[in-house]
Amino acid sequence: MRTTRTLAVLAVSAGLGTVLAVPAHAADAKVSILHAVPGATVDVYANGDAILEDFKPGTLTDPLTLPEGSYDLKVTAAGAGPNGAAVIEANDVTVPGGANVTVVAHLNAGGTPVLTPFVNDTKPTKAGQARITVRHTAAAPAVDVRANGEAAFKALTNPNEAKADLPAGTIKADVVLAGTDTVAIGPADVDLKEGTNTIVYAWGSAADKNLKLAVQTIDGLHSAPSGVPSGTGGKAATNTWQPLTIGGAAFLAGGLALLATRRRQDVRA
Repeated sequence: MRTTRTLAVLAVSAGLGTVLAVPAHAADAKVSILHAVPGATVDVYANGDAILEDFKPGTLTDPLTLPEGSYDLKVTAAGAGPNGAAVIEANDVTVPGGANVTVVAHLNAGGTPVLTPFVNDTKPTKAGQARITVRHTAAAPAVDVRANGEAAFKALTNPNEAKADLPAGTIKADVVLAGTDTVAIGPADVDLKEGTNTIVYAWGSAADKNLKLAVQTIDGLHSAPSGVPSGTGGKAATNTWQPLTIGGAAFLAGGLALLATRRRQDVRA
């Protein structure tokens, strides 16, 4: 099975960044990967070399810089080796330059593993403000996301996102079934620091009762820039949001979509 070229390359890019040690420039992309498929541990290969081994669910990579170009990509089950059967492979995939992206390998609403790339909002925030972004990447129906008991984002569906700029501070967030007060996930305290984009991911499967929370923070977004925006990945949250049964068919459909093999040279997306 083959992914679209753009999705596949974004997913592998964090690993490739550890292999391609080249100076950063304006056309490079910053890419993080969140592994949000329960129960699927994989190895990732580029040019026949393992770049991510035993890549486990709940892992969020640090943002890495990847030169734009064209690549062949491959991912196998953990321990299968570079010649093992590919779970997913894609050739001649392109890396777009200048993007700040997080790619999430997750379950769609029906429980099938998919890849979704999200472009991270790095626009400056106003003084005293912070940005919150909520991304629905769980095998679950539409939900409302509440902040301090009030609905902030309504009828959010997989694989969509919603965002807003709010006064910096700590909010108590929870997730309810759309249009109801039935709590599906949470509550959890979320610290919104001034000049950051705090990105909250709901992932896992409602039917399998393993919904979890992952948090990513992008800083340096103050109105008077203090540096180049960068992510603080590698910190998938350890706390689990204990879900109520949401219902619907959401069964893990085996396999994981990601990446790898040999690099092709300087082909523009």
